[in-house]
Amino acid sequence: MSHDHGHSTGRNRLAIALAVTAVILVAEVVGSWWTGSLALLVDAGHMLVDAGGLTMALVAATLAARPATAQRTWGYRRAEVLAAAAQALVLFAVAVYAFIEGVRRLSAPPEIPGAELLAFGVLGLLGNLVAIVVLAGGRSTSINMRAAFLEVLNDALGSIAVIVSAVVIATTSFARADALAGMFISLLIVPRTVALLRETTHVLLEATPRGLDLHAVREHILDLEHVLDVHDLHASQITTGLPVLSAHVVLDDSCFRDGHAPQVLDLLQSCVARHFPVSVEHSTFQLEPATHATHELHRHR
Repeated sequence: MSHDHGHSTGRNRLAIALAVTAVILVAEVVGSWWTGSLALLVDAGHMLVDAGGLTMALVAATLAARPATAQRTWGYRRAEVLAAAAQALVLFAVAVYAFIEGVRRLSAPPEIPGAELLAFGVLGLLGNLVAIVVLAGGRSTSINMRAAFLEVLNDALGSIAVIVSAVVIATTSFARADALAGMFISLLIVPRTVALLRETTHVLLEATPRGLDLHAVREHILDLEHVLDVHDLHASQITTGLPVLSAHVVLDDSCFRDGHAPQVLDLLQSCVARHFPVSVEHSTFQLEPATHATHELHRHR
């Protein structure tokens, strides 16, 4: 029940943040048309991507809450990882466009009304702050929520850049400040994009969960009484907070004759769930006698 409640809370946060982002998006589109500001246009484009990203995040959070089926044994848990990866790719495209357009405008800066630009920048910042407050409490629950939080945080930095450029234009008439602000916003997007892509790719490639040392896991299992060998040891991550592990564990033949095997299995699952920094509660162990090795079709260390 608490798990469902957590999903519901996350969806509510995302829905509120999406509504706020949509309002800011409309305001910035109007503002960029009115003022001709690149910084505001780029920030509006950023907001458009973020609105799409928050929509994907909301859909992914809804799908992730659906129960598993015989066809999808993990349900739609990977949906949030795919959504985060899609957000990162689109954001990267926006960053490239913004930087190229900023370079072009440096050579021929248009006239920008500083006062109007400042008003729209402040409006955008206030909306971003509301979205940040809404998402802050849930950003540690999943990679999906973290991606959404980082999006609105970057939006706030973008709005600050718009405000600074507006103040500079209004006080010094330095029109290129708008193009520089647009390029700055594009550069803000890149580190987040790289980080998101790295994290989502790590999960999608089924790499070992960060913080879980499989060499240490192997050694710890081998130290257990009656364990002779460990092979086909694999660990991956379905989604945020859901690492899984499987292994073939060779036991002394006496375990199968005397009934020790169930106790060893309990020790193995308790070991990976409690002994290591990353708690693996979903573990699968195949217990084998030493003579089973001759029947293995494919054996991996």
